[in-house]
Formats: sequence, structure tokens, C-alpha cells
Amino acid sequence: MSNEEARPDELVCTGAEAAGVEIMTPREVPLGGLRAMPVRRTLPQRERSLIGAWCFLDHYGPDSVAETGGMTVAPHPHTGLQTVSWLFEGEIEHRDSAGHHAMVLPGEVNLMTAGRGISHSEVSTAATTTLHGAQLWVALPDEARGTDPGFEHYAPPEVSGDGWRGRVFLGTLLGDTSPVSTYSPLLGAELVIEPDVVVPLEVDPSFEHGILVDLGSVHVDGATAKPSELAYVPPGDGTLVVSAGDGGARVLVLGGPPFGESIVMWWNFVGRTHEEVVGYREEWQAQITRDGALVPDSSDVADGRFGVVTGDHLRPIPAPDLPNARLKQRR
Repeated sequence: MSNEEARPDELVCTGAEAAGVEIMTPREVPLGGLRAMPVRRTLPQRERSLIGAWCFLDHYGPDSVAETGGMTVAPHPHTGLQTVSWLFEGEIEHRDSAGHHAMVLPGEVNLMTAGRGISHSEVSTAATTTLHGAQLWVALPDEARGTDPGFEHYAPPEVSGDGWRGRVFLGTLLGDTSPVSTYSPLLGAELVIEPDVVVPLEVDPSFEHGILVDLGSVHVDGATAKPSELAYVPPGDGTLVVSAGDGGARVLVLGGPPFGESIVMWWNFVGRTHEEVVGYREEWQAQITRDGALVPDSSDVADGRFGVVTGDHLRPIPAPDLPNARLKQRR
């Protein structure tokens, strides 16, 4: 997924110390499509940019495709991250410049590693009437961010207990472990809880966690999170207690140890310095322009760091203008 903001902020991303549970509210961002499908963005925020290596979280739907036009995200670049796609409803077609062509389906995870550079497109299918899901990014640690691009698909089995059921798509939770590869320890799971049920989750005490509420409401260590809110829980406890309200709840449970590195994230790039990000932008623009004009079709994109998306014919997305200031890295 691309950050479709016309003037994306410079984001100098670090963790922040927290004494207890924080409730993070989203801001609405237009994604694109015929009538600018809206998404709710809870990461990054100025107060907290990272939860573990999770650095970006868009939550969308349920949206009527007839009203929003669905998802049409043309080829765009990424560096220094992994994208994690998770759907509750609908279908999205994924194509990338490493030659992968796959469907994003409800309850099945698609993880794309950008590494040193990749480009991809995401388009909802003609059969999709409702879109509902989440798109997340994971920052790659410094030693892995130059890795080759790659892609994994996994359909996690449903696990269940007294008043709950879930699917673990990254890491270990609920007695299940995902085989999907990541470059830092991570947790990602969908959890559905019946009304008024309390679920004690055994977690790694070195992890910080985020509980994204999709449906209903939950109580997390004394704090209440409502739909589309993200409850942040700092490290320190091996048991994370999540209880649903009287309407039940569906949540995503995310986690990882504090990242420990500062990153500069601008548009679709994760880097470490101003010069890196400027260079990535210049390389993408060079691939998608001829004589100063944007190429009309993705098949006309020149090869380079970000490659050419296989089988796509949408016009690629140009990079926004850089801000009129040096992009800074801070801890």
C-alpha cells in the first residue's frame, strides 16, 4: 500500500517511554480510487511512531466499493521495510517487481519484503463489493534493510478456546506459531472475543504491544479501546489481559521488542538519512519519467532499483515533492 498523501510529513521515528496503557486514536487519510477511499491511520503518530518494528498501520472499511471505488493503488516503490496485508472482507490483487502475483484474501497474510527496493500494485477485484482490512509496515533493522526483495503467503489455521478464536499470522500466540519469516521478533494475530469474555494472553514480557480494535470494544489493563483505536501496552508483563465489551470484539494483536533504531520514514521509503531518502526518490522518478513526463503505462517503466511490476498496466505513482527542509534523523 502506498502513502497517498500529497504532502507527506517527514517522520523521524523513535519509540517513547510509557508508564501504562495508552489509547491512540486514528486520523483519516484518503487512499485513492475513484472517490478517494478513506483509511484510518493509527501508526505513525507524533507521540509514538513505532510498536516494536511495526511503523505504519492503516485500517479501512467496511467500505462499499460502489461508493468508494475500491482500492486502486498503482505501482509505487518501497525500501527498508516489509508490508503486511490482512483482510477481513473482500479481495485484493497483488503484483510486484520481483515477479510475484497473488491474491490477498480474508484470514490469509501476504508479507512482501521490500529490502533494497521493490515496486508493487494493489487493486481490489471486480468481484469485491466490500473492502475491510488492515495494511501494516514493518521497519527492517539496519543489517537487513539491503536484503533482496521477497514475498510470502500464509493461511494460518484457526485456533480457539473458551469464548475466543484466533489466527496467528506472525510470531507466537494462543499456542500457535507462524512460519512466516521476519528480520526482527514480531507478533501479529487476529483475535475474536465473545461478549464479556476475558482472555489472558501469554506474551513475551520484552515485547511492547498494540491492540487494534476492529469491531466492538475491549478493556486492556484498565483502559478501554473503541473501534479503530489502538491500545499501546509497554513491555514488562508476561500476561496481556484483553476483555471484550457486551457486544464482543475483533482485534489485531501486534507486538515486538522496542526497535532500538531511529528511522527516517518519508512517503513509501524507510531510510536512516536525508541523503538516502532523496536518493531513493530520485531513482524512482528516473525510472518512471521520460523527458520530464510520467510514462503512461507501467510496462514503460525503466528497470532500476525498484524494478518493473510484472503484468501491470496502470500509470505508476510519482513521488511527492520533498519538504523544503533537510530530513533529520533523531533518537
